[in-house]
Amino acid sequence: MPSKTPDTLGFGFRPQESQHHFLVTLPKGKQRDVVISEHLSWDPERPAAAPTFAIGELDGKLRCVLPRAKWDAIADALRIAFNTGLKKAGLRTASWKTGANPVARLYGKELVLLAWAIEDADPALIPIAIRNWQGLVPEERWWLYTMTCAATGHAVHGRNRGWRKAVRFALTENPVGDVDHAPPPAVFELKAREDAADYADAPTQRAASAP
Repeated sequence: MPSKTPDTLGFGFRPQESQHHFLVTLPKGKQRDVVISEHLSWDPERPAAAPTFAIGELDGKLRCVLPRAKWDAIADALRIAFNTGLKKAGLRTASWKTGANPVARLYGKELVLLAWAIEDADPALIPIAIRNWQGLVPEERWWLYTMTCAATGHAVHGRNRGWRKAVRFALTENPVGDVDHAPPPAVFELKAREDAADYADAPTQRAASAP
C-alpha cells in the first residue's frame, strides 16, 4: 500500500513540525500590493494573522510589500522551483491563490530574497534577477536572506539600504545564472546544517537528501 503524502499547507508548511513560516497575502484586486510576512506561530483558527510594521515585534514581521505587477513577474518561477522540491520530497504541490498562502520557512527565505531583489528594481531587470536567483543553490539563498534580514530586514525601514540594496545589485546585474555554478563555499554548508538542525524535516532539506 503506497504511503500517504504528508499533510502540508500551501508550499510545504507543516505546522505540526514547526510553526515558523511565511505568508504571502494576495489581494483580490490586481491594483493592490502583495504582502509578504514572517510568522513564528500558527493559529489554525486565525491562519491569516495580520502582519505588523512594529520594529520590536518578532512575530508577524512584515518583510516585503510588492506591487502586484512585480509579484506576477516572479510568481511562476517561485511556484515551479518550490513544487520541484516538494515533488522530490514526496510532499503535496501547491499554487498561488487569492488570500493568505503559507510557505515553509526555508522556502520563505528564498522567496523574500528574490522579492527584495526586485522591489526597487527596473521591471525590465526582473528576468535577470530570476535567472540569478535560480543560479544560486538554496544554502546561498538562505545565507543571503539571513544576513540581509539581520541588517535591513524591515519591510519599510530596511528598504533600499545596505544589504537590501546589495542584494538588488547582485541579482539584477551579476549574471550568475548564465554560467556553470561552482559548489558553495563552506560558510553556506555551515548555514545549511544550522537550518537543518533547527528544522530537520524542511522540504528543501528532504529534497536534497532524496535519491
